[in-house]
Amino acid sequence: MAGPVVPNEPDPQYAILGFEDLNGWADDDHASALAVFKNTCADLDEPDWASLCALAFDASDARQFFELFFRPILITDGKEPLFTGYFEPELSGSPVRTARYRHPIYKMPPEANDRRPWLSRRDILTSGVMEGRGLEIAWVDDPVELFFLQVQGSGRVRYPDGRMIRVGYGGANGHNYRSIGQELVRRGVYQPHQVSADVIKNWVRRNPAEGEDLLYHNDSYVFFREVSQVPAERGPLGAMNRSITTLRSIAVDPAFTPLGAPVWIEKEGADPLRRLMVAQDTGSAIKGAQRADVFYGTGDDAGRQAGRIKDPGRMVVLMPIQRAYAFLPEAYQ
Repeated sequence: MAGPVVPNEPDPQYAILGFEDLNGWADDDHASALAVFKNTCADLDEPDWASLCALAFDASDARQFFELFFRPILITDGKEPLFTGYFEPELSGSPVRTARYRHPIYKMPPEANDRRPWLSRRDILTSGVMEGRGLEIAWVDDPVELFFLQVQGSGRVRYPDGRMIRVGYGGANGHNYRSIGQELVRRGVYQPHQVSADVIKNWVRRNPAEGEDLLYHNDSYVFFREVSQVPAERGPLGAMNRSITTLRSIAVDPAFTPLGAPVWIEKEGADPLRRLMVAQDTGSAIKGAQRADVFYGTGDDAGRQAGRIKDPGRMVVLMPIQRAYAFLPEAYQ
């Protein structure tokens, strides 16, 4: 018997724009964007990117640098544009298990790489497979905050004596991310416009048994590694293993947007953004040509800001000139 017919994804469409087409371009702080670009451009090893990185360190006029050596490319794939926000949470924890701190932040076990996907979230947390192996980095007091630490992919843990460690993404179990906010909507608990991170957290805490089951709805599970060598004044490590920058770094889908590329953001909503950012991170829920996650910083205030963001808009990738024109159909070259 033939299997189900899976519709083909539409091919990406590419359009070259002018800088005059970018709404608010002239008003941005291009020097700040250039500084962030220089943080990761040395890791781009293709010849055209490497040449531009060398030029970036000699550039005296940031706006002129971008306008001379890049062309804006609008990439679409038939999906609606969506901007969300993320942040670096700070959790209360301990280096050892106690009556209060009993929820572990785990390192990735080696066998999780051998079979993809590996065990589900429920299996990892209920089967005992992780216990007694020294895989715990730290212990925290709140399983809901730990769940959202996994959603964000990095964070800080503050110990009772004031010491702090930093953890970054260390791998995952290979299961697709499933939104627990969407699941609450499906169950009729909330309407889509009511769902936010704070709403979800409060519901889980008010309904411990149902809340635990809701968290298990997301089969995806993220493991961590300690990255305390990153100074506290700098941002967490992104997918390029470099610190990311508040409101200048975004997470993207690297199938469409090269990591390290400058990206012009036109985010709508209650807090519009018109800003040049740099694609320096990824995320399991960030899929599509017009899908981006904006980094809002560290701590509770950043978390509240990030949690409100679910907006339409447009993102335009800045590509080296020859690479940009290579995307055009032959008839237009």
